[in-house]
Amino acid sequence: MSIQRVKKYFRTLGMEDRVLEFDVSSATVDLAAQALGCHPCRIAKTLSFLVDGHAILIVAAGDAKVDNSKYKARFGTKAKMLTPQEVEELVGHAVGGVCPFAVNQGVNVYLDESLKRFETVFPACGSGNSAIELSIPELEQYSGFGCWVDVCKGWQDT
Repeated sequence: MSIQRVKKYFRTLGMEDRVLEFDVSSATVDLAAQALGCHPCRIAKTLSFLVDGHAILIVAAGDAKVDNSKYKARFGTKAKMLTPQEVEELVGHAVGGVCPFAVNQGVNVYLDESLKRFETVFPACGSGNSAIELSIPELEQYSGFGCWVDVCKGWQDT
């Protein structure tokens, strides 16, 4: 199970006790917000795409949507999301629990600008009923991100 993989990762950092597990599903932005009792925009959703034959992850605010023209300008290709099977094979987590922690080697992680307006956000932890609250500097540190990107829309009004 990939939640065990994520917990092991956070255990090496002395942070395993910060991983939250719920009795209800947190597999979507709305379900995660309900489980956590927070606004959906504070859920840090992890989206998986294929670029030049390699998986990439973009972590964005729950109310953000990928802007195809911004994405193409940044990555030089059309936004093509991975299928659920590809996500599990290439990233190492199943859809509903995809997160930027303990991913397969060679997966590049990007953080979207839509997250910067929050002090803390809640990314998943490898399962459809888990999350962790992290500050933006912690998210930068523990996600192993490559850089910040601006590839989303629809969040500036919130």
